[in-house]
Amino acid sequence: METKMEGADSYHRHEEKVPLLGDMPIPDGEKKNPIQKAISQTFKSTAYLANLLPTGTVLAFQLLAPIFTNQGNCDSVSRFMTTGFVALCGLSCFLLSFTDSFRDESGNVCHGFATIHGLWVIDGSDTLPPELAEKYRLRFIDFMHAFMSVLVFAAVALFDQNVVGCFYPTPSVDTQEILTAMPVGIGVICSMLFVVFPTKRHGIGFPLSTN
Repeated sequence: METKMEGADSYHRHEEKVPLLGDMPIPDGEKKNPIQKAISQTFKSTAYLANLLPTGTVLAFQLLAPIFTNQGNCDSVSRFMTTGFVALCGLSCFLLSFTDSFRDESGNVCHGFATIHGLWVIDGSDTLPPELAEKYRLRFIDFMHAFMSVLVFAAVALFDQNVVGCFYPTPSVDTQEILTAMPVGIGVICSMLFVVFPTKRHGIGFPLSTN
């Protein structure tokens, strides 16, 4: 009986010394290969750059690009349509940079295009008084933001593998390096410029402020 008690005590002492998950390695998750890492980084970069562009344009591009490019397998017709589609999206980013919004007396949001005289309202009958319309007039920084928006959209398009595969189905090593480095460089430079030269406009497709 005593022998059994001693054996049980030594067993319990051994259990106390050895934790439940003592030497078991904690899995860090599946390691990603270089291709998976590149794809993950591409999605992160695209998502960040998309925040600098009109939401509707980016959404339309992401939805329709696989259709126009035939999943990256383009013939002459689909390549022509893809060129027109990308150019149209770039033009949309350029023009929407000149839009702005305000709230009327009822609290409704009205949009319009910035002009040299003020804001040309396009979705309402309300007009702004001259002293208030002055702050909405066209400025040089608007052209700067419009140009940067086009560059950012070009970077987003270059991150899209369907578009790249459509125009460069079998790129050379040098071309592949350019296609990899160019959108990153454009994104970094334009992001810095957007921070240094911010815009106060809340145009069509951009988030509205509480004011």
